[in-house]
Amino acid sequence: MRRIVWSLMSVAALALAGCNSSSDTSQQPAADNAPAAGNSAAAPAQSGNTVTGTVSLQNPVQLSPDAKLEISLVDVSTEGGATSLATKTIAPVTSMPQSFELTFNPSDVVPANGYNVQVVLTDGEHKYAPALQSPVLTKGAPNQVSIVLSPVQTAGDKELAAFKDVQAHIGGMKIATGTKLDKDVSRGWQVFREGGNVKFIREQVDYGDKGFTSTDYAYKDGKPWVVVQQKKSGKDAKPSSTLRAGWTPDGKVVLKQREAGGKIDSLGDDDAADLQKQAQSILSLATGGKNK
Repeated sequence: MRRIVWSLMSVAALALAGCNSSSDTSQQPAADNAPAAGNSAAAPAQSGNTVTGTVSLQNPVQLSPDAKLEISLVDVSTEGGATSLATKTIAPVTSMPQSFELTFNPSDVVPANGYNVQVVLTDGEHKYAPALQSPVLTKGAPNQVSIVLSPVQTAGDKELAAFKDVQAHIGGMKIATGTKLDKDVSRGWQVFREGGNVKFIREQVDYGDKGFTSTDYAYKDGKPWVVVQQKKSGKDAKPSSTLRAGWTPDGKVVLKQREAGGKIDSLGDDDAADLQKQAQSILSLATGGKNK
Protein backbone atom coordinates (compact mmCIF):
# COMPACT_ATOMS: atom_id res chain seq x y z
CA MET A 1 0.00 0.00 0.00
CA ARG A 2 2.80 2.43 0.89
CA ARG A 3 4.45 1.71 -2.43
CA ILE A 4 1.30 2.59 -4.38
CA VAL A 5 0.75 5.85 -2.52
CA TRP A 6 4.32 6.95 -3.19
CA SER A 7 3.93 6.29 -6.86
CA LEU A 8 0.79 8.41 -7.03
CA MET A 9 2.51 11.29 -5.24
CA SER A 10 5.42 11.10 -7.68
CA VAL A 11 3.06 11.24 -10.63
CA ALA A 12 1.32 14.29 -9.20
CA ALA A 13 4.64 16.08 -8.64
CA LEU A 14 5.76 15.38 -12.17
CA ALA A 15 2.46 16.68 -13.56
CA LEU A 16 2.79 19.90 -11.54
CA ALA A 17 6.32 20.44 -12.77
CA GLY A 18 5.13 19.95 -16.34
CA CYS A 19 2.45 22.59 -15.91
CA ASN A 20 4.95 25.12 -14.56
CA SER A 21 7.34 24.48 -17.41
CA SER A 22 4.58 24.94 -19.98
CA SER A 23 3.49 28.28 -18.39
CA ASP A 24 7.00 29.78 -18.46
CA THR A 25 7.48 28.84 -22.10
CA SER A 26 4.24 30.57 -23.17
CA GLN A 27 5.15 33.80 -21.35
CA GLN A 28 8.70 34.13 -22.69
CA PRO A 29 7.85 35.21 -26.27
CA ALA A 30 5.54 37.97 -24.96
CA ALA A 31 8.34 39.29 -22.78
CA ASP A 32 10.74 39.29 -25.72
CA ASN A 33 8.24 41.09 -27.97
CA ALA A 34 7.28 43.84 -25.46
CA PRO A 35 10.20 46.22 -26.22
CA ALA A 36 9.64 45.84 -29.96
CA ALA A 37 5.96 46.76 -29.58
CA GLY A 38 6.90 49.80 -27.47
CA ASN A 39 9.41 51.02 -30.07
CA SER A 40 6.96 50.71 -32.95
CA ALA A 41 4.35 52.74 -31.03
CA ALA A 42 6.81 55.54 -30.22
CA ALA A 43 8.29 55.78 -33.72
CA PRO A 44 5.48 57.87 -35.32
CA ALA A 45 5.86 60.52 -32.58
CA GLN A 46 9.46 61.16 -33.67
CA SER A 47 9.87 63.64 -36.54
CA GLY A 48 13.43 63.72 -37.80
CA ASN A 49 13.05 66.08 -40.74
CA THR A 50 10.49 68.72 -39.73
CA VAL A 51 10.21 71.67 -37.37
CA THR A 52 6.71 72.89 -36.59
CA GLY A 53 5.19 75.69 -34.57
CA THR A 54 2.93 78.73 -34.36
CA VAL A 55 3.57 82.44 -34.80
CA SER A 56 1.44 85.03 -33.00
CA LEU A 57 1.48 88.76 -32.29
CA GLN A 58 2.08 90.13 -28.81
CA ASN A 59 -0.58 92.80 -29.42
CA PRO A 60 -3.26 92.12 -32.06
CA VAL A 61 -3.23 94.50 -35.03
CA GLN A 62 -5.22 94.66 -38.23
CA LEU A 63 -2.95 93.53 -41.05
CA SER A 64 -3.10 94.84 -44.60
CA PRO A 65 -3.35 92.64 -47.73
CA ASP A 66 0.40 93.21 -48.18
CA ALA A 67 1.39 91.47 -44.93
CA LYS A 68 4.06 88.80 -45.45
CA LEU A 69 5.46 86.23 -43.00
CA GLU A 70 8.96 84.85 -43.60
CA ILE A 71 10.13 81.83 -41.56
CA SER A 72 13.59 80.24 -41.68
CA LEU A 73 15.41 77.38 -39.98
CA VAL A 74 19.04 78.50 -39.64
CA ASP A 75 22.34 77.18 -38.33
CA VAL A 76 23.60 79.99 -36.08
CA SER A 77 26.95 78.32 -35.34
CA THR A 78 28.52 78.90 -38.73
CA GLU A 79 31.13 81.59 -39.20
CA GLY A 80 30.25 84.57 -41.35
CA GLY A 81 26.53 84.48 -40.60
CA ALA A 82 23.66 82.04 -40.26
CA THR A 83 23.13 79.28 -42.81
CA SER A 84 19.57 78.46 -43.82
CA LEU A 85 18.36 74.85 -43.85
CA ALA A 86 14.75 75.61 -44.79
CA THR A 87 12.57 78.63 -45.51
CA LYS A 88 8.88 79.35 -45.95
CA THR A 89 6.92 82.46 -46.94
CA ILE A 90 3.25 82.98 -46.11
CA ALA A 91 1.59 85.77 -48.10
CA PRO A 92 -0.78 87.33 -47.69
CA VAL A 93 -1.15 86.83 -43.95
CA THR A 94 -4.88 87.08 -43.44
CA SER A 95 -4.95 86.30 -39.72
CA MET A 96 -2.79 85.51 -36.72
CA PRO A 97 -1.67 83.20 -35.20
CA GLN A 98 -0.22 81.24 -38.10
CA SER A 99 0.98 77.64 -37.94
CA PHE A 100 3.97 76.45 -39.97
CA GLU A 101 6.04 73.41 -40.86
CA LEU A 102 9.63 73.50 -42.13
CA THR A 103 11.07 70.41 -43.81
CA PHE A 104 14.86 69.97 -43.83
CA ASN A 105 17.49 67.36 -44.70
CA PRO A 106 18.53 65.57 -41.47
CA SER A 107 22.03 64.99 -42.86
CA ASP A 108 22.55 68.79 -42.81
CA VAL A 109 22.16 68.91 -39.02
CA VAL A 110 25.37 68.87 -36.96
CA PRO A 111 24.63 67.80 -33.36
CA ALA A 112 27.26 70.17 -31.95
CA ASN A 113 25.78 73.21 -33.72
CA GLY A 114 22.91 75.46 -32.67
CA TYR A 115 19.74 75.97 -34.73
CA ASN A 116 17.05 78.66 -34.47
CA VAL A 117 13.75 79.42 -36.12
CA GLN A 118 13.86 83.03 -37.33
CA VAL A 119 10.65 84.89 -38.17
CA VAL A 120 9.88 88.33 -39.64
CA LEU A 121 6.41 89.74 -40.36
CA THR A 122 6.42 92.67 -42.80
CA ASP A 123 3.37 94.85 -43.38
CA GLY A 124 4.11 97.94 -45.42
CA GLU A 125 6.38 100.18 -43.34
CA HIS A 126 5.90 98.01 -40.26
CA LYS A 127 7.93 95.01 -39.16
CA TYR A 128 7.44 92.52 -36.34
CA ALA A 129 10.06 90.15 -34.92
CA PRO A 130 10.50 87.95 -31.83
CA ALA A 131 12.21 89.41 -28.77
CA LEU A 132 13.61 85.97 -27.85
CA GLN A 133 15.42 83.32 -29.87
CA SER A 134 13.70 80.02 -30.66
CA PRO A 135 16.30 77.20 -30.53
CA VAL A 136 15.39 73.82 -32.04
CA LEU A 137 16.76 70.37 -32.95
CA THR A 138 20.03 70.09 -31.00
CA LYS A 139 21.36 70.43 -27.45
CA GLY A 140 18.06 69.32 -25.93
CA ALA A 141 15.94 71.81 -27.92
CA PRO A 142 12.53 70.65 -29.22
CA ASN A 143 11.24 70.30 -32.78
CA GLN A 144 8.19 72.42 -32.01
CA VAL A 145 8.11 76.11 -30.97
CA SER A 146 5.68 78.93 -30.22
CA ILE A 147 6.95 82.32 -31.37
CA VAL A 148 5.56 85.71 -30.30
CA LEU A 149 6.27 88.78 -32.44
CA SER A 150 6.61 92.40 -31.27
CA PRO A 151 6.79 95.61 -33.36
CA VAL A 152 10.24 96.58 -34.61
CA GLN A 153 10.75 100.33 -34.49
CA THR A 154 11.61 101.55 -37.98
CA ALA A 155 13.32 104.81 -38.91
CA GLY A 156 9.87 106.23 -39.69
CA ASP A 157 8.51 105.11 -36.32
CA LYS A 158 11.39 106.88 -34.57
CA GLU A 159 10.74 110.13 -36.44
CA LEU A 160 7.01 109.93 -35.70
CA ALA A 161 7.68 109.35 -31.99
CA ALA A 162 10.03 112.35 -31.90
CA PHE A 163 7.42 114.42 -33.75
CA LYS A 164 4.77 113.57 -31.17
CA ASP A 165 7.15 114.66 -28.41
CA VAL A 166 7.60 118.07 -30.04
CA GLN A 167 3.86 118.28 -30.69
CA ALA A 168 3.18 117.74 -26.99
CA HIS A 169 5.39 120.72 -26.04
CA ILE A 170 4.35 123.39 -28.54
CA GLY A 171 2.36 125.15 -25.81
CA GLY A 172 5.62 126.43 -24.35
CA MET A 173 6.81 127.98 -27.62
CA LYS A 174 6.30 131.50 -28.96
CA ILE A 175 3.13 131.64 -31.07
CA ALA A 176 2.14 133.79 -34.08
CA THR A 177 -1.05 133.52 -36.13
CA GLY A 178 -2.17 134.33 -39.64
CA THR A 179 -4.98 133.89 -42.16
CA LYS A 180 -5.52 134.00 -45.90
CA LEU A 181 -8.79 134.14 -47.81
CA ASP A 182 -9.10 133.12 -51.45
CA LYS A 183 -12.15 132.74 -53.68
CA ASP A 184 -12.93 129.14 -52.75
CA VAL A 185 -10.45 128.49 -49.97
CA SER A 186 -9.91 129.97 -46.55
CA ARG A 187 -6.99 129.07 -44.33
CA GLY A 188 -5.66 129.93 -40.90
CA TRP A 189 -2.44 128.94 -39.15
CA GLN A 190 -0.40 129.11 -35.98
CA VAL A 191 3.40 129.31 -36.09
CA PHE A 192 5.39 128.00 -33.13
CA ARG A 193 8.95 129.26 -32.69
CA GLU A 194 11.74 128.30 -30.37
CA GLY A 195 15.14 130.00 -30.29
CA GLY A 196 14.03 132.25 -33.15
CA ASN A 197 13.37 129.31 -35.50
CA VAL A 198 10.10 127.80 -36.71
CA LYS A 199 9.61 124.41 -35.10
CA PHE A 200 5.94 123.77 -35.82
CA ILE A 201 3.03 125.07 -37.89
CA ARG A 202 -0.60 124.09 -37.42
CA GLU A 203 -2.81 124.89 -40.39
CA GLN A 204 -6.52 124.52 -41.08
CA VAL A 205 -7.87 124.85 -44.61
CA ASP A 206 -11.57 125.03 -45.52
CA TYR A 207 -12.28 124.05 -49.13
CA GLY A 208 -16.03 124.54 -48.77
CA ASP A 209 -17.95 121.68 -50.37
CA LYS A 210 -14.67 119.98 -51.24
CA GLY A 211 -13.76 119.28 -47.63
CA PHE A 212 -11.47 120.39 -44.86
CA THR A 213 -7.89 119.63 -43.82
CA SER A 214 -6.12 120.01 -40.48
CA THR A 215 -2.34 119.67 -40.78
CA ASP A 216 0.58 119.71 -38.37
CA TYR A 217 3.97 120.50 -39.89
CA ALA A 218 7.24 120.05 -38.01
CA TYR A 219 10.58 121.47 -39.18
CA LYS A 220 14.28 121.03 -38.55
CA ASP A 221 16.74 123.70 -39.64
CA GLY A 222 14.11 125.31 -41.83
CA LYS A 223 13.31 122.08 -43.71
CA PRO A 224 10.18 119.91 -43.58
CA TRP A 225 10.67 117.11 -41.08
CA VAL A 226 7.30 115.42 -40.37
CA VAL A 227 3.81 116.20 -41.68
CA VAL A 228 0.56 114.74 -40.33
CA GLN A 229 -2.59 115.73 -42.23
CA GLN A 230 -6.19 114.86 -41.41
CA LYS A 231 -8.76 115.03 -44.19
CA LYS A 232 -12.40 115.66 -43.24
CA SER A 233 -15.72 116.45 -44.86
CA GLY A 234 -16.03 119.48 -42.57
CA LYS A 235 -14.28 121.21 -39.67
CA ASP A 236 -16.14 119.32 -36.95
CA ALA A 237 -16.33 115.98 -38.78
CA LYS A 238 -14.26 112.94 -37.95
CA PRO A 239 -11.19 112.37 -40.15
CA SER A 240 -11.86 110.22 -43.20
CA SER A 241 -8.13 109.65 -43.58
CA THR A 242 -4.82 110.63 -42.00
CA LEU A 243 -1.64 111.02 -44.02
CA ARG A 244 1.83 110.92 -42.45
CA ALA A 245 5.20 111.60 -44.06
CA GLY A 246 8.67 112.25 -42.67
CA TRP A 247 12.15 112.96 -43.99
CA THR A 248 15.75 112.83 -42.84
CA PRO A 249 17.85 116.05 -42.88
CA ASP A 250 19.10 115.16 -46.37
CA GLY A 251 15.52 114.85 -47.66
CA LYS A 252 15.20 111.05 -47.73
CA VAL A 253 11.64 109.95 -47.00
CA VAL A 254 11.47 107.49 -44.06
CA LEU A 255 7.82 107.77 -43.05
CA LYS A 256 4.92 107.09 -45.43
CA GLN A 257 1.57 106.15 -43.93
CA ARG A 258 -2.06 106.43 -44.87
CA GLU A 259 -4.65 105.54 -42.23
CA ALA A 260 -8.28 105.10 -43.20
CA GLY A 261 -11.07 102.96 -41.82
CA GLY A 262 -8.84 101.67 -39.03
CA LYS A 263 -6.24 100.36 -41.51
CA ILE A 264 -2.73 101.72 -42.02
CA ASP A 265 -1.27 101.34 -45.50
CA SER A 266 1.79 102.69 -47.20
CA LEU A 267 1.47 106.25 -48.52
CA GLY A 268 2.35 106.69 -52.18
CA ASP A 269 5.52 108.51 -53.17
CA ASP A 270 3.56 111.22 -54.99
CA ASP A 271 1.38 111.88 -51.94
CA ALA A 272 4.46 112.08 -49.70
CA ALA A 273 6.09 114.53 -52.11
CA ASP A 274 2.89 116.62 -52.15
CA LEU A 275 2.92 116.87 -48.33
CA GLN A 276 6.53 118.02 -48.49
CA LYS A 277 5.59 120.76 -50.97
CA GLN A 278 2.71 121.83 -48.74
CA ALA A 279 5.11 122.10 -45.81
CA GLN A 280 7.46 124.32 -47.79
CA SER A 281 4.59 126.46 -49.09
CA ILE A 282 3.00 127.16 -45.69
CA LEU A 283 6.40 127.88 -44.16
CA SER A 284 7.07 130.52 -46.81
CA LEU A 285 3.54 131.95 -46.52
CA ALA A 286 3.50 132.09 -42.71
CA THR A 287 6.96 133.67 -42.43
CA GLY A 288 6.74 136.10 -45.32
CA GLY A 289 9.35 134.16 -47.26
CA LYS A 290 11.91 134.23 -44.46
CA ASN A 291 11.38 130.56 -43.54
CA LYS A 292 12.14 131.27 -39.87
